[in-house]
Amino acid sequence: MTIQAQVDDLLARMTPAEKAGQLTQYFYFRLPAGAQPVLDFDADEQPRMVESKLQQGEVGSLLFVTDPAEINRLQRLAVQGNRFGIPLLFGFDVIHGLRTIFPVPIAMAASWDPAVIERAQAVAGREARAAGIHWTFAPMVDIARDPRWGRIIEGAGEDPYLGAAVASAQVRGFQGGEVGTPDRVIAGPKHFAGYGYALGGRDYDEVNLSDSELWNVVFPPFQAAIAAGAGNIMTGYMDLNGIPATGNRWLFTEVLRETWGFEGFVVSDANAVRNLLTHGFAADLTEAGARGVNAGVDMEMVISDAAYATLPAALDAGHIDIQTIDASVRRVLEAKFRLGLMDHPYVDEDRAREVLADPAHREVSRIAAERSAVLLRNDGNLLPLDAGALTSVAVVGPLADSRRDTIGPWVFDFDLTETITVLEGIRGAVGGDVRVDYAPGVTVVQREFPSLFDMFGGNTPSDPDGFDEAAEFRRAVDLSREADVAVMVVGEWQNMIGEMASRSSLELPGRQLELLQAIVATGTPVVLLVMNGRPLDLRWAADNVPAILDIWYPGTQGGAAVANLVFGHVSPGGKLPFTWPRSVGQIPMIYGHTRSHEPENQARRYWDEASTPLFPFGHGLSYGRFDYRDLAVEPTTSIVSGTVTVSVEVTNTSDREADEVVQLYLHQRSGTASRPVRELKGFQRITLAAGETRTIAFPVGPDERRYWNAAARDWVTDSSIFDLWVGTDSTASLTTTLQVGQE
Repeated sequence: MTIQAQVDDLLARMTPAEKAGQLTQYFYFRLPAGAQPVLDFDADEQPRMVESKLQQGEVGSLLFVTDPAEINRLQRLAVQGNRFGIPLLFGFDVIHGLRTIFPVPIAMAASWDPAVIERAQAVAGREARAAGIHWTFAPMVDIARDPRWGRIIEGAGEDPYLGAAVASAQVRGFQGGEVGTPDRVIAGPKHFAGYGYALGGRDYDEVNLSDSELWNVVFPPFQAAIAAGAGNIMTGYMDLNGIPATGNRWLFTEVLRETWGFEGFVVSDANAVRNLLTHGFAADLTEAGARGVNAGVDMEMVISDAAYATLPAALDAGHIDIQTIDASVRRVLEAKFRLGLMDHPYVDEDRAREVLADPAHREVSRIAAERSAVLLRNDGNLLPLDAGALTSVAVVGPLADSRRDTIGPWVFDFDLTETITVLEGIRGAVGGDVRVDYAPGVTVVQREFPSLFDMFGGNTPSDPDGFDEAAEFRRAVDLSREADVAVMVVGEWQNMIGEMASRSSLELPGRQLELLQAIVATGTPVVLLVMNGRPLDLRWAADNVPAILDIWYPGTQGGAAVANLVFGHVSPGGKLPFTWPRSVGQIPMIYGHTRSHEPENQARRYWDEASTPLFPFGHGLSYGRFDYRDLAVEPTTSIVSGTVTVSVEVTNTSDREADEVVQLYLHQRSGTASRPVRELKGFQRITLAAGETRTIAFPVGPDERRYWNAAARDWVTDSSIFDLWVGTDSTASLTTTLQVGQE
């Protein structure tokens, strides 16, 4: 019997109430003793309510459970409570690892290495599926061009081409070739669409986007994720051009299904269907539920009081038809069948323990952290450090020895005893021959308003008992003065970024800059390590600190990876996935802007500071040196439907092996719309031995040249002269042209 036939049989026998249950996903919260929920719900009553509904067959999915034994217990309640024995889908935010934590997603994007990204998310998917999780609410593929927005950390930055490549790699990693691939989970790209453009970078606030921005910038990563086979899509919280995204039929029916052919199921973000009342888009829960399903949102994610529980009443009132409900239920049931849950709903608890402890997973994490780091500055080749020439190292900053901050936000099932901090990594790398002294130097900084995740425990930073900041500040400076080199870690504490973690400033929190300035004043060489998920104000450091390495939140093996980078066992090869502004006043700043009035004064738009970035998009240095030459286009002319090959020779002129990311940029000189001054249209990360030369080739065809034209309201491919650049970042100077004519 085919899956379709089995679903048809169930649909024919299910009541409207049972169908509504399959379209409802509840959180299942078991908070630590004494924890206070930040959200408005009764922490004691909420799990009791969910269990009652499980026993009545009124739930199709649960989220926020990771313990295999607990998943089995709840699954039994669901199977026994449903007269057809339909099991639950268990979902979870497996964003950058479950037990093994990888670098945060913006860091993985900085690797510019789809193979590494896919491998990391395959490990995350394997661990999640072994634990009994069937579906991840990831990847987040929202383009983010305002780093004040905290969720920039979950995405791939500002560029649609890079974002699409990263989205595809993550979907392949999480899900494999198709829904139901063994040891994989359903991938759920989010948040459709435009969530990263919130006004002022304020999480959840409204979004207003042009057609051009939607089709040319926002949509490509989602379309790439769907092309890679993503089985689920999640909605966004906000208004998009005046219409709440979760009630937007144009998004979920006309674009997602009718234009792109998406066949999976759509889930709302948490309470987003209920929030249609908040938006003023529905008068009551019944109308909210009907609007959600009619828009194409198949499943409601909710804490309590589900709007979709009112679907039978909406059906009776004529607000929705049974065919629309059945279409949504069909998509959910098909996912359960494809995962094999109808025959095998329970998890093997012994195998879960074995998979979660797999040491090979930690090795993948270390390699990912090494390949994600971005060397921002290396004046005088201070890095790599020669451990054999050192007698003492001062490690400074509270983040240098914080396991919780090393793994970053958006993780819940971690084991901190496995996490290697920067301090531990450096000590392990130099052994007993080099003295390594440590001082936090400054106090931790607390948020003005609490984090959404503080209620789970262990997420709020604190100082050691009896911490005397004045004394510790002096001690950090003294240790640095006496050392051969000072390694200082600065950045944001992990609860300062992510959801509900937008900022009005990009300055280093607290007294970190003051401490850095005092340490630099000692005259000791300083290596600055930046632990972050967004660009921070490093103007002073960029002028005064010889070596700056962006390590992001590097994950479980972060300290080991950082030590390998600092001491030269591996060379940094990551590149920035966003334009790094000088200050918050420059935001938004992107490399792919259009040319406007007086382009010769583009760098002088502000009177008080250059309107240029601190570091350009695609920037990242190496311990190697690379020479680009012999850029060629074959053939040199083409027709609109034709494809040419752009090639370049890249040579590692240094005496060591190193990685480079070769980047191709394109500009259309004229046409039926104004086009960006540069657009990324190809990249390859390569490893070159000392002295090695390699020819790198990129295709440039209609897919690379077409764009959505707001006037034509369609895709356009113009005849024009195209400028091409190949190099190490978005300011590449090696250039040639391509003439594209009509058919």
